[in-house]
Amino acid sequence: MSYYFSTVIKGDFDHIVDKTTVLLQKEGFGVLTQIDLQQTLKKKLDVDFNRYKILGACNPQFAYKALQIENKVGTMLPCNVIVQELSNGTIEVAAVDPIQSMQAIKNQALEAIAHEVSDKLKNVIKNLKDEK
Repeated sequence: MSYYFSTVIKGDFDHIVDKTTVLLQKEGFGVLTQIDLQQTLKKKLDVDFNRYKILGACNPQFAYKALQIENKVGTMLPCNVIVQELSNGTIEVAAVDPIQSMQAIKNQALEAIAHEVSDKLKNVIKNLKDEK
């Protein structure tokens, strides 16, 4: 089973980052962090890399519920969503599958939360795909 779900779409990279952020907000997520991996790799290693951003998305209600069940779950937060430019001029948006990552914790009480969060992230990916 895959640890992420994704879609590949055409469009302007920055617009897709913005659209992904808006769709995350509609699902109750805030983007806490935004890492520009292309810029970081150029600065730290002086290497060229495709445009690649990591969005650290957090849904506070679900994060709080999960922390009440398992106080170390913060090591798995926030949910990462990536936006990367592919070599053929398309953009891939991928989100971590929380169901898969929560299995590592082995706490069945987290399953329901993981399924709800997974559904919300899948909606983001689906709604990006529907705009093709």
